[in-house]
Order: sequence, then C-alpha cells, then structure tokens
Amino acid sequence: MGIFADRADAGRQLGLRLEYLRGGGAVVLGVPRGGVPVAFQVAKALDAELDVILVRKLGVPSQPELAMGAIGEDGAYALDKRVLSFARVKHEDLEAVERRERRLLDDRVARFRAGRAHMDLDGRTAVIVDDGIATGSTARVACSIARKLGAARVILAVPVAPADILGTLKEADEVVCLATPRQLSAVSQHYRDFSPTSDDEVALLLDAAAQRAQRASSPSGNPGLDQDVQIHSDGVRLHGHLNLPRTAAGVVVFAHGSGSGRHSPRNRFVARVLQHAGLGTLLLDLLSPAEERDRGNVFNIELLARRLTAATAWLGGRPDTASCSVGYFGASTGAGAALWAAAEQGEQIGAVVSRGGRPDLAGPWLGLVRAPTLLIVGSADHRVLELNRGAQAQMRCPNRLELVQGATHLFEEPGTLEQAAVLARDWLVQHLLPEDGAPGTEPVR
Repeated sequence: MGIFADRADAGRQLGLRLEYLRGGGAVVLGVPRGGVPVAFQVAKALDAELDVILVRKLGVPSQPELAMGAIGEDGAYALDKRVLSFARVKHEDLEAVERRERRLLDDRVARFRAGRAHMDLDGRTAVIVDDGIATGSTARVACSIARKLGAARVILAVPVAPADILGTLKEADEVVCLATPRQLSAVSQHYRDFSPTSDDEVALLLDAAAQRAQRASSPSGNPGLDQDVQIHSDGVRLHGHLNLPRTAAGVVVFAHGSGSGRHSPRNRFVARVLQHAGLGTLLLDLLSPAEERDRGNVFNIELLARRLTAATAWLGGRPDTASCSVGYFGASTGAGAALWAAAEQGEQIGAVVSRGGRPDLAGPWLGLVRAPTLLIVGSADHRVLELNRGAQAQMRCPNRLELVQGATHLFEEPGTLEQAAVLARDWLVQHLLPEDGAPGTEPVR
C-alpha cells in the first residue's frame, strides 16, 4: 500500500515541507509527465510560478525501464557509467536510443513550449519537482538545465527516492525528499494511484497555473474562490472542495463512483476542464469516513441522492452561488444518484452528465428526470453500455448517448479521459451558461 494517495496528494505534502520558500520568488519546475501534477500542487502551496523542465530518460535497450542516462533541452546530457558498464551497452546502441529520445524530446518541447517561453530563472531559486527518483539520471540533467538557464540556487524536491541515490545528487544545492527507502524497486509502489499522466493533462495544468498567476497579479479585484468546504447532511459533515470563477454563472456538483471521492484524479481532471470553460465545480465526498466503511452505503442510491440535494441547497444558500445554474456530473454509481436527485428537484437542476455511469440505478426516477442528460460510455465497456442503453430508453428528458471509442470502464486508455472531459464540458457549458445556448425541448436519441 502506497504512502501517497496520488501525485496531487504527494504534491500537497511536499508543498508543506517547502513552506519556507513561500514568498521568496522561487520558480517551480515540473518534470513531465508525472512530475507536473506534483509540481502543480507545490507551486500552489508556495504561491509560485510553474514551468516545465523537459528531459528524456535513455533506457537500456534490453531493459528500457532502467535508465542509463538522460537528455534535456539545450543539449544537456548525462550518463550513468555504472549502468552502462553493467548492461554492456554498445556505443552504437546508445547513439540509437539517444536519437530516438531526442526526437521525442523535440516533439514534447514543441507541444509544451507552444506559446510559452522559458520561465526567467536568472538569479532565482529553481525548485525541480518529479514524482520520484529511481536512478537519478533525469534529476541530474534537470538540475544542470536549470543551472544553465541562470538559476542562482537549485533545489530538487521529490516525494520518494532511494537513500543511496540522494547522496550522489551533487548537481542540486539542496535535496528535499519525503520518503527515503533503503531499496526502491519502483516509484509506483509508494502511490495508491499511479495512473499515467497524459500530455493533455500536463498542458491543462500549465494553463491553470498561468491563469492563477495572472489572476494573482491582476489589480482588478476578486481572483475567484478555491477552498475546502464542509456541508452538513443527515447529521454528518461532508467534506468537499469548491472552485468558483470570479463571476460564477454555473456550478457542477460531482457525484463520485463507488470507492471514490473528492480526491479522485479522474474527476479532478474533468473538474479542471470545466473550470477552464468558466464553470464552478464542487467536488464532494457524499459519505462520511465512518459511512464509507459500510460497503452497502456505496450502493445506497437514495442516500447519495439526498446528499446531492443537500449540496444543491447549500449552494443556493451562499451569496456567491445562489443565482448559479446547478448541474451534476456522476461517475459509476454516482450517476444513478445524480439522476435520482435531478428527478426529485425538477427544473432546479440545469444538466446532468454521466461518465461510465450506472444510470439504471436511478430506477423509476429515470422517467421523471427533466434536466438535459448526457451519457458518456466507453465503447469497450460492454456491460455498462447495455445498461446505459436500457436506461436511455426510459428517459423522457433531452438526452444523448456518446461513445468514446476504445475506452473501458475507467477511461484509462490514452486520450479517452480527455475525450470524455471535452464532451462533458461542451454539454454543461451549453446547458448551464445562458450566453452559450439553451437546452433543447426534444429528446436526442
């Protein structure tokens, strides 16, 4: 069992350790891809600028996961002579790997640097962040690049790294690490969720950080709201996270699936996509920690729907959200709860989106839903697809079923979660933000 829930959790913990840098003008540099979600949280905690530092591992030809070195922007280069000797890598094989990785690095530079220049590091502290260190090759090159770009001080910050490697990282002025196991067979072992980070997610995080910095530097008032909240329902306190744009017109409440909550990396990713489109989001744990221990509560759709209704009433009682349109985004069993709650509240709910959901769990309430509803299902999620088709046949509201080709239940395949997020964004913007259109009047089959 990992000690970090996911990369965002690791970033929040790392940010606390680096609190002493807050207000000092440091620049946080994430190593794509996996280091960027960690770095995003570190930059947020330090109220610092975020950029990427682009490197590529050079894997041993016969064992690609084992790094024999790394390359970076501006010709930076480092080799691990111990690995090269041990693996008996030939010079021509090393050159072939380097050529291939250089092409990939150039492609990534073109993608992540599109419209973005290097952050100015001259005379500043550079905090290089990755999701973990195995051999240290990538970290060494990243530190060298930061130094070459003018950083006066280089700090390497990672959630986990083997103790013997940390002592060899002389390229950094300081190394900050939360977990230092004597032996490290895989960084992923220290995370409960180590899902791959996509290029699209990296780009979204960089955009979000840039927007955050722009709002913070703007003299024109309210930068919006981004805070943890608590909502009372049925005598328990439900924990959530509310994000609102400066002028909120619509808010989407997330109904998470079985075994998931407000820290779900997939739902947080979708929430960021919605936020970039001008929607507020409320990521909410529909069960208290004590209730989660009873597995039956995960499938108590009536209870979950009641919690969503309480959250909607809570939004209606806040001055900053009282006039907002409210929509629901449900995943797995949360979709059934979202549709049940939408049916009970009628026109109070402006739209519903289900991602890989179980709308069938709403039972007889399906025919009473009035909110325009989008059902998103992976084409390879055969059982859930049939359940969605059956549920759709019972619905009388404007609705649509969209298939994401090649996706399975959790949308783990490359690019599939991004497609689902874009579908959800377009539907919710259309139906919750008045200036972008109004819901139709006839079901879409």
